[in-house]
Amino acid sequence: MKTYLVGGAVRDALMAQGAGAPGASHVDRDWVVVGATPEDMVRRGFLPVGRDFPVFLHPDTREEHALARTERKTSPGYRGFVVHSQPGVTLEDDLARRDLTINAMAVAASEADDPARAQLIDPHDGQRDLQDRVLRHVTGAFAEDPVRILRVARFAARFPDFSVAAETLDLMQRMVVHGEVDHLVAERVWQELARGLMEQRPSRMFDVLRDCGALQRLLPEVDRLWGVPQRAEYHPEIDTGVHLMMVLDMSARLNAPLTVRFACLGHDLGKGTTPPAVLPRHIGHEERSARLLKGVCERLRVPVDCRELADVVAREHGNIHRSESLGAGALVRLLERCDALRKPARFHEVLLACECDARGRLGMGENTYPQRERLGRALVLAQSVDTAGVARQAQADGLSGVKVGERIHAARVATVALGMGAAGPAVAGD
Repeated sequence: MKTYLVGGAVRDALMAQGAGAPGASHVDRDWVVVGATPEDMVRRGFLPVGRDFPVFLHPDTREEHALARTERKTSPGYRGFVVHSQPGVTLEDDLARRDLTINAMAVAASEADDPARAQLIDPHDGQRDLQDRVLRHVTGAFAEDPVRILRVARFAARFPDFSVAAETLDLMQRMVVHGEVDHLVAERVWQELARGLMEQRPSRMFDVLRDCGALQRLLPEVDRLWGVPQRAEYHPEIDTGVHLMMVLDMSARLNAPLTVRFACLGHDLGKGTTPPAVLPRHIGHEERSARLLKGVCERLRVPVDCRELADVVAREHGNIHRSESLGAGALVRLLERCDALRKPARFHEVLLACECDARGRLGMGENTYPQRERLGRALVLAQSVDTAGVARQAQADGLSGVKVGERIHAARVATVALGMGAAGPAVAGD
């Protein structure tokens, strides 16, 4: 029985060494065990946890150890695989089934404390591709798992200065043409999409998915945005797809959470359905964006927190951009539509997504976004109203039901008006 450190920990240690930085940056370590059976692992105190694959937790470190394995595809889609893991499966067999050459390197467990200086096991020249900044598939077995298209795109977002090898891109294009991505399980698409959105440069993921044709199959609502013009006075970059990528990269620059980044992805979907006769204007695109976004969320089974935030941003981002010209009454109505008084933390995420949208435009990346501070201040003022006291007084005055709510609303408007002073100047919106 022999154990090897494989995958990301080895890759990242080599990258850190090349950059002159000490140690490895990869937190999770993956291990492969060669020459053992599941029974051997259990006898040694390992805890079996893999339902589909032979994976075990180390009795002390709790790190995952997988038996060396190969796979054989039995049907279309991610779940159509039979896993073979016997003592005769070698480390080289296991590495050959991996996605990219830079992830198909290993070192012996005895040298794992310093993998950058260990004797590297690299049967597919992953170290050379790492040095050349290339994402290259390991073998033709790559084509058996369409999830790997998404993984390549995600790694492009993580390592934005890496290019996709021509032969790998060609293989991915052929997989799309043959319908492989049409069989992907929704949960896996969302999982890879979410990871890619959280990488260093999310736009690179969508660049790669567009280049291979997968974006049109997986997210046609996003794919159709390229080539759609916008008004140059608001969008010097003109192209809606280009703008979207700038917004996503701004969300990464501002360290936004996943909820905000997904809201950025969906905020302008409606511009892809604007009638050509009215371009480059996009009247009513907010409501169209919300409708399209609902379909995307249902199709990909997007989590509720991401779904709800994205819906608010899609519907209200134009009004939030224009909010500096709004008086107290309109500000309070905007807060109420966004459910900001009940969910202030979510509203602050809405404002962050809108800032990403405003700054994700050509030449505007260093601009400030005063709407965020002003609406935050309006929210604090509206929250300061003693609603219980207002309600008691309204009831004492003989009011009930909707009339009580109107009295509370009026109190909030008065408080915001007093605290905010005169409305600021109008600003560019859409």
